[in-house]
This record gives sequence, structure tokens and C-alpha cells, in this order.
Amino acid sequence: MASRFLCKRLRISKVALRNTVLGLLFASPWIIGFLIFTLYPVVASLYYSCTQYNILTPPKWVGLENYKDLLKDELFWTSLYNTLYMTIIGVPMGTVLAFAAALLLNLKVRGIALYRTVYYLPSIVPLVVSSILWMWFLNPRYGPVNFFLSLLGLKGPGWLADPAWSKAGILLMGFWWVGGPAIIFLAGLQDIPAELYESAELDGANWWQKTWSITLPMLTPVILFNAIVGTINYFQTFARAYIMTEGGPINSTLFYVLYLYRTAFEYLKMGYASAMAWILLVVILIVTLILFTTSAKWVYYGGESR
Repeated sequence: MASRFLCKRLRISKVALRNTVLGLLFASPWIIGFLIFTLYPVVASLYYSCTQYNILTPPKWVGLENYKDLLKDELFWTSLYNTLYMTIIGVPMGTVLAFAAALLLNLKVRGIALYRTVYYLPSIVPLVVSSILWMWFLNPRYGPVNFFLSLLGLKGPGWLADPAWSKAGILLMGFWWVGGPAIIFLAGLQDIPAELYESAELDGANWWQKTWSITLPMLTPVILFNAIVGTINYFQTFARAYIMTEGGPINSTLFYVLYLYRTAFEYLKMGYASAMAWILLVVILIVTLILFTTSAKWVYYGGESR
């Protein structure tokens, strides 16, 4: 009896082992790609962040010197301030604009599918093309933005050529891409049960009361998602500043990732740049954890607080 049970267990073990091996073989392309293109670069970056490395010579271990030097680097603090400025202003304003756009795109009017398509189109325009286009939009002499301001009797600023307005110009361009978050909001709006609005109407609620008491609470998970994704995207602002201003004027658009890129590929200070990358990872992680932690007080799932 015992031998029969043992043979059965061995057969089951062989089948399980065979299935495990086959599963690993089928997943091996992804596993190999992950090890080579993700895990190895992460571990190597952590190692290089504690070295003095310029690609041309072997890395030299310096411990935490790169991190200490960063705290004394004026451009590091400038780039961090510029990035935080963009994030703190861009994420809330972008979320509000995307929510407002979603409310409009959720209206039952003729041709709404066309409106949704047109509104989403800027989100799929290549970043380089969008940047060049907005350099023309924001041109202080013949750009459409200043032209429309002049029709209102306002004198348009220098935008990208003015340190006081350069970040605002890049923010304005960022709001052009709210079509992506708006589509996510739209999906959330269409998932809200119609019975909630019908009950509110029976109680005499107006449009604002329904929006404040039903729409916003039911969309808080979507707001959290868009806020986290928007925060990560703004912390990684690079291409717009690289193409449109190259970090100027007077480093007013020298964002963190742009400074990291210059440090690594122009100054060839790979160890220093790796330390910057890890600091950025820690900052994004802290901000994301703060959003998740505070979300327990304002995010609702199925009408109940988390």
C-alpha cells in the first residue's frame, strides 16, 4: 500500500516537474530579456552610482562620494526645483482639465464620436513633432498664442525665451496632451451606474450637486491613477525641454532628467548620473507612497472608503 502511494506521488512529481520545465521554457524569452535588459542595468546602475566612471576608463570605487557631491551641486538643486515646479502645478491642473474634457465628451450630442477622436489626436502625435509645432505656437512674434492674446488686448510674453515664462510655456504644451487622461476619465464616467443619477434627480439635485456628490466620489480611483501616472511623467520631463529650450534660458527649463542626460552623455560622468537616477527613483517612490497612503482618506470603491 505504501509503495503504491509512493509511486503515485512520484508520478505526480514527475508531471509537475515536467509542467514546470515546459512553463519555464515557454517563458524563457521574457525571463532572459528581463535579466539582460532590466535586472542587469538596474544592478549595474546601483554599482556605478558608487564609482567614478567615465566609460573610457574602468570604474573606480568611491563609495557615497557621488551622493555627497550632488548635495553640493547647484545645478542639481536647480533641476530638482524646476521638476518639482512642473509636477506640483502640472499634475493638478492637468487632472482638472482632463476631468472637464471628459465631462464634455460624455455629453449625448450628435457627432460625439468625432469630437472624442479629434480631442485624443494630439496624444498620438510624435513628441518631436509636437515640440516643434509648439515652438511655433509660442513664438512671441508670429505665434498663434500671442496673436490670440493680442485680440484680447493683452501683450503676450516671450514664453520660451523668457526665464519667467519658459516653464509656463512647456506646461501649456503639456496640457495639449490631456486627451489621454480624459479618455480614462470618460471610461470611468460611463461605468457609473445611471441609477445613482436618477435617484439624485428624484431628490431634486441639480447638475453641480450630482457632480460633487456622485461623479467625483465614484471617479476617485481614476483620479488617483491619473495623478500617479501624471506625477511619474512630469518627473521624467525631458524631450520637450531638450528640443524646445535645451534647458534655457538661464537654466529655467533644466529639468532633472535633462541634467541627468547631460551628465551622462555630454560630460561622461556615468557614476554621477547613476547616483542622480537612484535619487530620482527614491523621490518618485516617496511621492507615490504618499499618494497611496493619503488615498485611504479620499478614494472610494463602490461607495465605501478604503
